[in-house]
Amino acid sequence: MGKLTVKEIEGFTTPGKYDDGDGLRLVVGASGAKRWVLRYQLHGKRREMGLGSLKDVSLKQARVEAGVQKGSILRGLDPLEERRRAELELKVAAQGQKAKTVMFSDMAADYIESHRGGWKSAKHAQQWENTLKQYAYPVIGDKASCDVSTDDVLEILKPIWLEKPETASRVRNRVELVLDAAKARGLREGENPARWRGHLDKLLPKRSKVRQVKHHSALPWMELPEFMQEISKREGLAFRAMELTILTATRTSEVLEATWREIDFGIGSWTIPAERMKAGKEHRVPLSPQVVALLESIPRIDNSPFLFPGRDEGRPLSNMAMLMALRRIGRKDLTVHGFRSTFRDWAGETTPHPRDVCEQALAHSLSDSVEAAYRRGDLFEKRKALMADWANYVTTAPTGNVVLIGARKRP
Repeated sequence: MGKLTVKEIEGFTTPGKYDDGDGLRLVVGASGAKRWVLRYQLHGKRREMGLGSLKDVSLKQARVEAGVQKGSILRGLDPLEERRRAELELKVAAQGQKAKTVMFSDMAADYIESHRGGWKSAKHAQQWENTLKQYAYPVIGDKASCDVSTDDVLEILKPIWLEKPETASRVRNRVELVLDAAKARGLREGENPARWRGHLDKLLPKRSKVRQVKHHSALPWMELPEFMQEISKREGLAFRAMELTILTATRTSEVLEATWREIDFGIGSWTIPAERMKAGKEHRVPLSPQVVALLESIPRIDNSPFLFPGRDEGRPLSNMAMLMALRRIGRKDLTVHGFRSTFRDWAGETTPHPRDVCEQALAHSLSDSVEAAYRRGDLFEKRKALMADWANYVTTAPTGNVVLIGARKRP
C-alpha cells in the first residue's frame, strides 16, 4: 500500500521529493510542476526513471507503471535500456518508412544540387543530369533509393557496357555516389550495388578489355608547320584561338575562356586559375615571342573580358568554334585536343627536354605520388625554353622561313 494519497498530492506546493514507497516518488519542482520518478538498483547501480507528469499520469497509473517496471528489474532487465531500445526501434521504423518515400531521382537531384558549387562548371552538373536521366531514371528513377539492387544496376549498365564503355563507367560511378549519399543520410543500408571493386567487377568485363582507348585524332608533328601556315592565312577568331591553342599546348576550354586579366605581358606569362584547370591547380603558361605577337594582334572588344568573345554578351567563343574551323578547311580527320598529342610527340621524339618538363607543359598531374609530394615549383624557366623551341618549330615554314604568328596585317 502506498504512502501518498490523492488529496495529499494535490496539496504539495513546496519543492521537494515525496516518497510513495517501493522506489516511487513524486518530485515537485521550483515552478510547482509535479512529476513521477521510479528509483531502483540493478547490478549494483542506482538509477532513476521518469514515469511522466502528474498532469498525464495519476497516482494509480504511476503505481501500476512502477509495478510493471519492477517486474522487468526482477527479470534482470534495465527499464531505461528497454525504453531506449523501444524508442530506437520506433525511430528506425520511421526512418525506414521515410526511406521508402525518397525516390532515387529525388536523391540524385539533391546530390547534384549539393555538389554543384564544388564542380568546375555548370556543364559538369548538366552532364550528370543528362546521363542519369537518359540511362538510370528509366530503370530506378521512381524506385526508392533503399530498394535499388544489383539487378537494377546491371539492367542499367548491360545495354551500354559494350557499346559505350566510357559512358557506362560514368553512369555506374554516378549511381554509386548517389547511393552512397543515401546511405550517409540513413536512407539505405548494406553494400552499394553500384560498387565496382569486389562487386560489379565480378559480373562485368573491365572497361579496358571492352574496347581499345580511342585517342584524339592528332596531326603528325612533321606536318604541323605547313598546317600552321595554312591556318595563319585564315580570318576569324576561331583560327586565332586555334593558333594560340597549338602554340601553348593548352586545352580548348582553357583558351576559349581565357581573359585579358590572366595575361601578363611584363613577365611573359598567362596564368590560368585553378577553377579552369582539369587538375584543379593553377597553371602558368610561358609566352613565346610568337604568342605575344599573336595576342597583340587580337582586337580587344569593349565590355568583354575574353580574348575570344562569343556572339552572346558576356560569353566566350563556342567550344565548337575551333572544330567547325577545322571542318571549313577540310580537316574533319583532326580534333583540336589532338594538337596536345602532336606537341608531346614532337617534344619526346625530337628534343632533349626532360619528360617532366614536357608533362608540366601539358599541366599533367604527376603519376608518382612521392615525386608529386616533393615537387614545389612549376619548372617555369625550363618550360619557357621548351615552349620557345616549340613556337620556333611550328612557325617555321617548310621552306625554312620563319612566320611570326600575328605579325601579318589583318583587315
